[in-house]
Amino acid sequence: MLSEWNVPKSRHQRLLKSALQRQTSEGELSDLWTPLANQSLKPCAESSIATSLPEKSEGFIQVFLDGGLNQQRMGICDAVAVAKILNATLVIPYLEVNPVWRDSSSFMDIFDVDHFINVLKDDISIVKELPSDFSWSTREYYATAIRATRVKTAPVHASANWYLENVLPVVQSYGIAAIAPFSHRLTFDNLPMDIQRLRCKVNFQALVFVPHIRALGDALISRLRNPSGKSGAVGTNYLQEMPDVKNKQGAGKFVVLHLRFDKDMAAHSACDFGGGKAEKLALAKYRQVIWQGRVLNSQFTDEELRSQGRCPLTPEEIGLLLAALGFDNSTRLYLASHKVYGGEARISTLRRLFPLMEDKKSLASSEERAQIKGKASLLAAADYYVSMHSDIFISASPGNMHNALVGHRTYENLKTIRPSMSLLGQLFLNKSISWSDFQQSVVEGHQNRQGQIRLRKPKQSIYTYPAPDCMCQA
Repeated sequence: MLSEWNVPKSRHQRLLKSALQRQTSEGELSDLWTPLANQSLKPCAESSIATSLPEKSEGFIQVFLDGGLNQQRMGICDAVAVAKILNATLVIPYLEVNPVWRDSSSFMDIFDVDHFINVLKDDISIVKELPSDFSWSTREYYATAIRATRVKTAPVHASANWYLENVLPVVQSYGIAAIAPFSHRLTFDNLPMDIQRLRCKVNFQALVFVPHIRALGDALISRLRNPSGKSGAVGTNYLQEMPDVKNKQGAGKFVVLHLRFDKDMAAHSACDFGGGKAEKLALAKYRQVIWQGRVLNSQFTDEELRSQGRCPLTPEEIGLLLAALGFDNSTRLYLASHKVYGGEARISTLRRLFPLMEDKKSLASSEERAQIKGKASLLAAADYYVSMHSDIFISASPGNMHNALVGHRTYENLKTIRPSMSLLGQLFLNKSISWSDFQQSVVEGHQNRQGQIRLRKPKQSIYTYPAPDCMCQA
């Protein structure tokens, strides 16, 4: 890491200096922590239009899902919908080993499979594994040759009719169809309402993490809300405490910051992050190895990319955004992230602004983390769980985790700040902007980006925009 990476200097020294000296009024803090008011829509995924299971299943549907946890989550929801469309029995989806995260966790390692089957028992038939007659239908079987039972041709965002015309005949002929690849293979539009509601029911009710993930998540949440260490901690206080926090507006509350700033993200954006020539060369090399130079952003200058909002926010920039919004140094911040590119050197500025910043490692003992250590999907699941229970969630850049949590928190009417990437890109390019002008622009630009319901437009994901499909008039 050191050979390819120079510790970056602050790129926004003037703003940082002002942010470190900031004063936040009680009124500002009160507004920040106030939960969202009830909106005109409420969750109604559970009111699926009543349909009974067919007496006889057409056969089995298998799906093989790639991507990280949240891409797989969306694929699971779509798989249930496809099984419903075809009157087929769903085999618990097979999760591929992700080439980036190298995690071999199965569905049952991540999700409570009995809960999943029970919640959906009136909607579709689900089996944990195939009966012995079909035990030949494995990932290895499809990897060695072209097979009549494998459907490879599902187009991205395929219609319900496409499945009825192309997959149902395979199921009826062989008793089984295996669809791979399957990610993003079901349309978001022109589906019957009962199919849309079923996808919502899977996402928001059937997919629950395994008990040990929930227990770890509850312990982390308890320690964030009760920093004295009296609640949730087993004989150890993992939290730092600041003396003046007790009577603050935000006492007992916390923000989750999803910091998507790994090497993959940095390289794919083609932006400059201040690590000098060594970093530029390292990212260019990585880009070439992983994508053979196919990164469209690389034809633009760094200034063009930033002004278009196409650069992920660095830890320093997300810290300045939070400070401008009014969060002060008594704010308890939980960092949900995979490996941050540049490590602690990259995060240190954010830590200066928010000294009460925690993560899984600082909050839980190595024994408590043993079951999820080195498993990217389980680490992400713990972060997802804590994120869903936070007072405020903010993501440093769009991605599958961001999209899944924005949708889930919209469904639950929870405060969620969506950074305006183009506004921030332009503000950060202005090297002479004063702190007061920066702060005013940030506050005004984010007034309507705090969890207000946005109705889904055609082609947009039902999992990011659950209204109106998953929601009814309040």
